[in-house]
Amino acid sequence: MKLSAEAAPAPKRADIPAREEAAVTTGADEPVVRLLDEEWDAIVSLGRTLELPEWDLPTECPGWTVRDTLSHLIGTERSLLGDPGPARPEEMPDHVHNEVGARNEAWVQARRSTPVDALLEEFNEVTTRRLEALRSWPTVRFDQLGPSPVGEVPYREFMRVRVMDCWVHEQDMRMATGRPGHDTGEAATLSLERIASAMPFVVGKKAGAPEGSSVRFELGGGWRKHIDIVVRQGRAVAADGLDHEPSATLVMDAATFWRLGCGRVTGEAACAAGLVELRGDDKLASSVVTGMAFMI
Repeated sequence: MKLSAEAAPAPKRADIPAREEAAVTTGADEPVVRLLDEEWDAIVSLGRTLELPEWDLPTECPGWTVRDTLSHLIGTERSLLGDPGPARPEEMPDHVHNEVGARNEAWVQARRSTPVDALLEEFNEVTTRRLEALRSWPTVRFDQLGPSPVGEVPYREFMRVRVMDCWVHEQDMRMATGRPGHDTGEAATLSLERIASAMPFVVGKKAGAPEGSSVRFELGGGWRKHIDIVVRQGRAVAADGLDHEPSATLVMDAATFWRLGCGRVTGEAACAAGLVELRGDDKLASSVVTGMAFMI
């Protein structure tokens, strides 16, 4: 059974008029706001295609179903609007390790019995409010420094992190339901580039690549790209191509790349499943693939 076709759909965010002659000093002209709109619309569109049993399928996020993933996204955007959160559950599951996780879990558990139609409508409503607020802000507000999951950064950068987080969770939902899609375009590219930007940390710090070595991530699928990392003067940095064969090469598709980087699958499991091919220095390549999870 699919979501009720008779139920009146919530207003689409696309119906919010982006100011045709908006001054360049408002959030209506911020590219990141447009990307959030793209991403949130993609999640709503995906949700409307899912059959009811699919909402209870487990995702690769420990303890969360497809339904729970959407509830988590609702909770984050409500929190950013200043809405009060639900009471913290008395008992926390094993996958909750800190206060942030506990707050996330509270939003999720509070919506476990919410009908799917109502859950989608709530997500649409809260993201519509978020877009209205962001489009009304002056540009200077996007320049202001503040806390974020990646430290104190301009609010604009925080919202770029939100695009990535929402895109990854959309992909979690797609992986769980076997509905691939939205793996190209601006939101996908931004998200994959942010994950790629963490690879020097993975190669240099987590894998401990030696001085003078180089690692290439050879990606296929929806995002065909070579990501080259070299170690120079004790520091791993991204390189614009290599003039020599890399010390180690990891060949995978873009979906495996983000799943490894976001801790959805372990390096060992990905290799065992044939999702990754290791070339060159096997010890270095193995250290890199097993250390790729920088975000969970």
